[in-house]
Amino acid sequence: MRSSTRVVVIGGGVVGCSVLYHLTKRGWTDVMLIERAELTAGSTWHAAGGFHTLNGDPNVAKLQQYTVELYKEIEAISGQSCGLHLTGGVMLAGTRERMEWLKMAHARGRYLGMHTEIISAAEAKRLMPLIDEAKFVGAMYDPFEGHLDPYGTTHAYAKSAKINGAEIVLRNRVIDTRQRADGTWDVITEQGTVHAEHVVNAGGLWARECGRMIGLELPILAMEHMYLLTEDMPEVAEINAATGKEVITALDFEGEIYTRQERGGMLLGTYEKACKPWSETTTPWDFGQNLLEPDLDRIAPSLEVGFEHFPAYARAGIRRIINGPFTFAPDGNPLVGPIRGVRNYWVACGVMAGFSQGGGVGLALSNWIVDGDPGFDVFGMDVARYGDWTTLGHTNAKVRENYSRRFRIRFPNEELPAARPFRTTPVYDRLVGMNAVMGDLCGLEHALWFAPSPEEAKDDFSFRRSNDFAYVGAECRAVREAVGLLEISNFAKYEVTGAGAEAFLDRLLPNRLPATGRMVLTPMLNPAGRLIGDFTVGRLSDERFVIFGSSLAEAYHMRWFLAAAPAGVTVRSLGLGLTGFQIAGPKSRELMTRIAARDVSAAGFRFMDVAEFDLGTLPALVGRVTYTGDLGYELWVKPEHQRALLDLLVANGADLGLRPFGARALNSLRLEKSFGSWSREYRPIYTPWEARLERFVSTQKTGYIGRDALLAARDKGPERLLNTFVVDALDADVIGDEPIWRDGTVIGWVTSGGYAHASGVSVALGYVEAGASDPSAAYEIEIIGERRPARLLSEPLFDPKGSGMRM
Repeated sequence: MRSSTRVVVIGGGVVGCSVLYHLTKRGWTDVMLIERAELTAGSTWHAAGGFHTLNGDPNVAKLQQYTVELYKEIEAISGQSCGLHLTGGVMLAGTRERMEWLKMAHARGRYLGMHTEIISAAEAKRLMPLIDEAKFVGAMYDPFEGHLDPYGTTHAYAKSAKINGAEIVLRNRVIDTRQRADGTWDVITEQGTVHAEHVVNAGGLWARECGRMIGLELPILAMEHMYLLTEDMPEVAEINAATGKEVITALDFEGEIYTRQERGGMLLGTYEKACKPWSETTTPWDFGQNLLEPDLDRIAPSLEVGFEHFPAYARAGIRRIINGPFTFAPDGNPLVGPIRGVRNYWVACGVMAGFSQGGGVGLALSNWIVDGDPGFDVFGMDVARYGDWTTLGHTNAKVRENYSRRFRIRFPNEELPAARPFRTTPVYDRLVGMNAVMGDLCGLEHALWFAPSPEEAKDDFSFRRSNDFAYVGAECRAVREAVGLLEISNFAKYEVTGAGAEAFLDRLLPNRLPATGRMVLTPMLNPAGRLIGDFTVGRLSDERFVIFGSSLAEAYHMRWFLAAAPAGVTVRSLGLGLTGFQIAGPKSRELMTRIAARDVSAAGFRFMDVAEFDLGTLPALVGRVTYTGDLGYELWVKPEHQRALLDLLVANGADLGLRPFGARALNSLRLEKSFGSWSREYRPIYTPWEARLERFVSTQKTGYIGRDALLAARDKGPERLLNTFVVDALDADVIGDEPIWRDGTVIGWVTSGGYAHASGVSVALGYVEAGASDPSAAYEIEIIGERRPARLLSEPLFDPKGSGMRM
């Protein structure tokens, strides 16, 4: 075993071996993998080995496509067979809602280059003769589904890495990882210590234990997962003989089962509602290639439905039952990337679909380590999507919820109940008392919409317009016509202080910094000139700045801030140490005049001013800006003052028509202004030119991160452009990721949308090919499988010149 190396990868499952291989593929051959037992000795060896390209996040789906396409490459390099069976597969819909979900998945696949097909139940029966077609209303066929040999695939990665120069050390447990003062690592093992520049935690079932070696509590939990193998079935032999092929894979959502051929019989697995965590607090180091005790009673409800939907299974004998642990993150996607505040420590864990995602995870992480950036948008897998608020108990509850719902529909207006309420602001009970329907954003409760009575304060889940429609519309009109009140405590808030604060932010952000008492809007760029942030920055003094952004990316952005901040500069997340409200609408200044202890006239407190002053008796930070596009203000106070501030606003705004509004109305209002949002319109695959943010970047300013790439992107011209469309929708609006058509060809995709209540139209924001952005052209946007006419706007629907918010 080497005594020093550039990278140590901990864990010899399919993910660790993929990371090792991809590092060597990037030219880093001085790398090592250390495994406590044998390769595949964790979850990999007992995996069912299925793979598919479908994922709810299009960017993750692209990485799954890459993974499937990679197998031939590593077979050719290593000479090791992956045991690849590219059978194709059907996803079966037993309800109208599930069929709508499949139509949306199929539509999303159009711009991802997938080759799925929506088919009838009869056609599904022809392709997969074991089903009872009467139990289904239709299906989606995907030719790129199948299964493989977990052992062979993992060794193909490992052998390919070794051929490229990597070292693999087996039967050698990592005992500790300790960072030196220079940021490098001592990886202490049973066989000695290895000095490494980087450490990758790909520990699988033991990733949690490896993380704890550095004081890190990763939000992952192992769940027991069962599948069974049948005896040989005559029906399978008949299909094989008639088609000359093996039986294709099938996923039955209503039965919550997946199935494929295994030798002369079938494999049947389930994600049962009565799920069971395994080893909830610690994973024993002596757990090896062991299986857990089967529990058929727990999966009996799924099996009963499966036997109805696949009648031949009821006649088949069970040859073997496999019950083994797999690790999951709360949302089911992997945890990948660098750890905030810990130099050169990386994670690649929680990859429960290792044979669909392992290759993509290895590609992304190797790029990240070598280049400092994954090279594409991996936010759906980034470990930074979870912040310090995640606890062991919260993770447990959310993982169990996700597992039990794995084959269930998540409607766009559906909020999941596990571990709620978890984080609340001081006005939570007051908002609930106003009949707020609450949502969960990063574990924090926030108002979605307000119902007329407690009995009506609930969502009816649907892909179509639902029971909130009229009430959200009333909230929007109140903002446009009078004054609305929105709690904004869920915004991300940061404070940057110190003598070097100005120089630090000047290097970090491409827009010019504001003068004292003023704010600016600015993106943040990575070295490739792509969007990694969207902020409002206010300057309170020479050495003190406040920054507001998306709460979804708070941990993600803190990782960037802390990595870039020099000595003498302090960056801290204010979190729930700062709470507040937004008031917006033509009467918002009159309300402010009644409560503010200073001049808030148009001249006295201008658009994009920021200052600290009292509201009534309460000390506050006030900015003259809103995300609705109206005249308005953001009012920030310490949490001990938030209830009093709410009382003050309600008492002084009642006769002005003050009405509370929620996140859904905010979304509707920002669509009318063509305002983009982080994680939708602004992501690391777009440049400011493509996102139409060029007015918020300075090409004259020098020295900031990404400037050279930004100028190169400007000179090259955008590949795509963000546009706003009015859609001739019926009873359903876009939710995101729908294809945009022109002249019978898909030329782009929707990023977000909904109904613009104040304008009375359905709206979609999305990117189309740069040469295809033409307001005079005819477009179509596909909504639940139907192409609806759409019109590209040349300016926002509401107040295109922005005079209202500047008045």
